[in-house]
Amino acid sequence: MTIPEMRTSRWIEVRESPIHGSGVFAARRIPKGTRVIEYLGDRITHKEADDRYEDHDPSDNHTFLFIVDRRTVIDAGVNGNAARFINHSCDGNCTSVIEQRRVFIESTRVIEKGEELGYDYEIGREKDDPENVDEIFACRCGSPKCRGTMLYPAEKPAKKKKAKKKVAKKKTAKRPVKKPTKKKTRRAKGGRGR
Repeated sequence: MTIPEMRTSRWIEVRESPIHGSGVFAARRIPKGTRVIEYLGDRITHKEADDRYEDHDPSDNHTFLFIVDRRTVIDAGVNGNAARFINHSCDGNCTSVIEQRRVFIESTRVIEKGEELGYDYEIGREKDDPENVDEIFACRCGSPKCRGTMLYPAEKPAKKKKAKKKVAKKKTAKRPVKKPTKKKTRRAKGGRGR
């Protein structure tokens, strides 16, 4: 079954954001689990994305690139829609969902009218990242759960390992664990940093 394209959405409006630039806000109360909008733009290969943004300033974190899979990237900077203005949030009220090689933004909780939408971009780290990459991709979401960066996973300071004491455990019979039968939806890695 083909899913109709969601270029626009009655659920949202774009306006200036206190987080960063333009943002997307609820135009009305959005129920939990609502498919709000599709992330649209040019569908290109990773190589085309690299070539297209070869001269991109490495200290600029602004990107509209979204990884769909190993072959495809959506560049919402070309033929994109309002979904490209949804800002990053470490503790967002939305999530990105990939279905049939398309990306949709869905609400993870009730979003009240006027509230800004956000989801975790989970921009991947790369081996050749500059030392100040966390500063370049600094997060401004303001959440108490903010990890300080849009990059994923967040770098954590190395902890010293403590020697563990071995404690004899009482053996008990284990019951077999029933595996869930519901297929888990694949989720996007958020965006693609340059």
